[in-house]
Amino acid sequence: MSDIIKNRYEFVILFDVENGNPNGDPDAGNLPRIDPETGCGLVTDVCLKRKIRNYVELAKNGEKGFNIYIQEKAVLNQRHEQAYKACALEPDKNGKRLPKKAEDAARVTAWMCANFYDVRAFGAVMSTEINCGQVRGPVQLAFARSVEPIVPQEVSITRMAVTNEKDLEKERTMGRKAIVPYGLYRAEGYISAPFAEKTGFDENDLELLWEALRTMFEHDHSAARGKMSSRKLLVFKHANRLGNMPAHALFERVTVTRKGSGTVAGPARAFSDYDVQVRRDGLESVEILEKL
Repeated sequence: MSDIIKNRYEFVILFDVENGNPNGDPDAGNLPRIDPETGCGLVTDVCLKRKIRNYVELAKNGEKGFNIYIQEKAVLNQRHEQAYKACALEPDKNGKRLPKKAEDAARVTAWMCANFYDVRAFGAVMSTEINCGQVRGPVQLAFARSVEPIVPQEVSITRMAVTNEKDLEKERTMGRKAIVPYGLYRAEGYISAPFAEKTGFDENDLELLWEALRTMFEHDHSAARGKMSSRKLLVFKHANRLGNMPAHALFERVTVTRKGSGTVAGPARAFSDYDVQVRRDGLESVEILEKL
């Protein structure tokens, strides 16, 4: 087991989509999420965490300590029962309370952190019928926002087959799919060393997070997603556990602008249409790492 992380981190990830839907809004007919005031596209933190979870599940394939808590068709109470069984304790199924002894309650929560990567990284509310407590994770992500406004499009599609015999005369059925022709998105994240000490998030977990952020879209391709790619991952590493500079001051050092701004006509259609600049002067005990 490697050492618990001892530094605070912030990071900026740039990713793009081409002819796909990066994050559909179920309240809007699964159209790409959009900020109605600015026209910029949005991707939720929950969506990004899902992709990280999926990558870790694929990469580690059930390896001890790297199971995923929030998983498709997972029954959370069953996972909580595993924790109580491993700690030789009986859950309070009626009162929904943690064990009375503080050390027993801590053991149950610690078991969940040790066995589930996403609990260790993102935290979890595990106070269901079988209570395993609550954990605030060291890794937090904000919504991703497109650098420029997007214009979602709906495309009509046809299917040669029909669903029912009564529709045989139709020969084919119609459908629609929503796409963003091109959008470059920026997401920002935070990693807290003090919270890592509480969950056991260590250096190996951190490297796995960087790996997931770099390659999470490579195993998420689908007809709906189109072409999505991680383009840039910039990490700010502080010299100590509490940090040396405010996060917003570091994020402001990363600027993304259109090449030939003011003279270019028409929307961007590729990552090469943008210029990414990082201001490195005046940093106080903060190291900039380019992970991608």
